[in-house]
Parts: sequence; structure tokens; C-alpha cells
Amino acid sequence: MAQFTFYHNPMSRGAIAHWALIEAGADFETVLVEWGAKPAGLTKANPMGKVPTLVHHHGDHDHVVTEAAAICHYLAHTHPDSGLLPNDHEAASYFRWLFFAAGPVEAAVTAKAMGWEVDEEKRAMAGFGTYDLVVDTLDEWLSDHDFVCGDRFTMADVYVGSQVDWGLMFGSIPERDGFKAYQQRIQARAAYKAARAADAKLHAEMTNG
Repeated sequence: MAQFTFYHNPMSRGAIAHWALIEAGADFETVLVEWGAKPAGLTKANPMGKVPTLVHHHGDHDHVVTEAAAICHYLAHTHPDSGLLPNDHEAASYFRWLFFAAGPVEAAVTAKAMGWEVDEEKRAMAGFGTYDLVVDTLDEWLSDHDFVCGDRFTMADVYVGSQVDWGLMFGSIPERDGFKAYQQRIQARAAYKAARAADAKLHAEMTNG
């Protein structure tokens, strides 16, 4: 048995976890999830039936991790030799931007896509403030830093990088020089290329039966 069971659909946020698994050099088995037919193992591990869901077979225990950002950090944590964890001076930026992308960025992009307008007096309640403020804040940081923690790639870049990569591809974030330069650095990663190629193959297999 592989160390990890990875419940995945290549046309989902599972693509983030897939990249993280490859970056970490994890030993994993992929279980493909069709939207209309959730395997029993998935719904037992995660009653929401969402992907990605990761099951870590750790000795005589199974540990379940859900939510793409959490999966990313968990894989870095369980693979310390991968060099994907932050050092003491990088930790603040690592956690700040990992959770900024999982919180305000995700919320702001979703709200914009759904056409939800937050009244000015309720912006503090929404948490992300405004879409423009979120985008400007992320853009300012990435325009001054090659990666989330400075000049070195860490696991936080898998999650933040996926948000930027998808945002530019689908038009949910604006095409700015800082974002595009960061996307190019992200896409140059060997693990990124391997994950995307693997997901394209999995998608073809699912589509063609």
C-alpha cells in the first residue's frame, strides 16, 4: 500500500494537491472521483465528498487531511527533507500568504465570479474587504518578491501559485506584470509540469472511458 491515498478529479482543486504530492516526492496512490459517483472510501474519509481528500496511512493509523492549503502544508511537514518548509525567517511570510490565498483571495475571487456585491458598510464582515484591495495587496508582494518567502520556492508557492496560475488562465485575476512573471516562475517547476501532464492524461482517461 502506498503511504497516501489521494482522492482526485483532475478538473478540480485536486490539481493543487497533485502538484504538492509530486513536489514533496510523496508515495501516493490516486483514486479518481467521478462527479456523479463518489467512492465509499472518499465519503467515509470526508463526508462532504469533496476533492482533494488525502488519507495518510501512518503505521496503524489513518490520518485524513482535506482542504488544498492544509494538504500542501501537511505534505511539506511530512516530507521535511523536500526543502519545502520555511525556515525561521521565512515562516511569517509562508503562513501569511498561504492563508491569505486560501481566505481573502479565494473569497474575493468567488464573490466576483458569482456577482456578489458587498455593501461598503459590510466589508469588514466579509473579511476580504474588496476584490480590488485583495488583488492589489497580493500584486504588491509578488511584484517585489520572486516567491512567497522571497527568493526561494516553498510549499506555500504551490497554493499561492495555483491561485495566480488559474486566475490568469480563467481571467479571475487581472493580467499584471507581477502576476505574469510569478506565473512564469511557477510554470518552470519540473513538478508543476509533471503534475499538469499527469492531470491531462487522467482527464483524457476519464473522458474517453
